[in-house]
Parts: sequence; structure tokens; C-alpha cells
Amino acid sequence: MAPASSLKIWFIIHFIVDYIFGIPLLLAPQWTLTLFGFQATELLTPRLVGAALLGIGGISLIARNESKEVYRSLLLLKIIWSISAIIAIVLTLTEGAPASAWVILTIFIFFSGLWCYYWNK
Repeated sequence: MAPASSLKIWFIIHFIVDYIFGIPLLLAPQWTLTLFGFQATELLTPRLVGAALLGIGGISLIARNESKEVYRSLLLLKIIWSISAIIAIVLTLTEGAPASAWVILTIFIFFSGLWCYYWNK
């Protein structure tokens, strides 16, 4: 049985969103963090986040025509990643993150809910 066509579309949308954020974090972390109101004290961490976004987003595009089993494994990866990111963002918000962190949190909550929905479907 093939994965739902709507899930395939969401994987492509996720690829686009991840690349919109991942490329600037990887190539211009200082500029990107300043754009969102963060001060970059070191550049390795934002570049690693950018690399993670490119990897997770990239596999979303590459695997768009794979079997339901592959989609299920990728959904689990996306669920673990998004929940971990939500925890990280909430912890950062409690320590005084810029208001833009709420937007990033909302994006991760949206995708986490979406992935959990398809996992349980």
C-alpha cells in the first residue's frame, strides 16, 4: 500500500521549509540569527542546525516516491526531531529568547502535529 498522496505533498512542503531555513543557517549563520533577533556567540551550533534541516528536508524530497514502510520510518524521525526541537525552543523561551522564537515554535508544533496525525492514520 502506498502512502497517502497528501503526506507526499506535506513531505515536499517540509523540504521547502527546511531548505528556506537550513541554507541561510548553514551559509550565513550570523546574518540569519540577527534577522531573528538572536545574538550569535558561536557559529557551529546554528550551522549544525542548518545541516540537520537540510538532511531531514532533503530526505523528504528524495523519498517522496518510496514505499509506505520508508514513509513510516521517516515519520518517526520527523516526530522525534520535532518534539526534541519543541523542547529545546521552550527551554530557550524560558531563558529569555527573542519573540521570533514563538514563530519557530509554532512551525515545529504544526509539523509535529501533522507527523503525529499521519503516524496514527
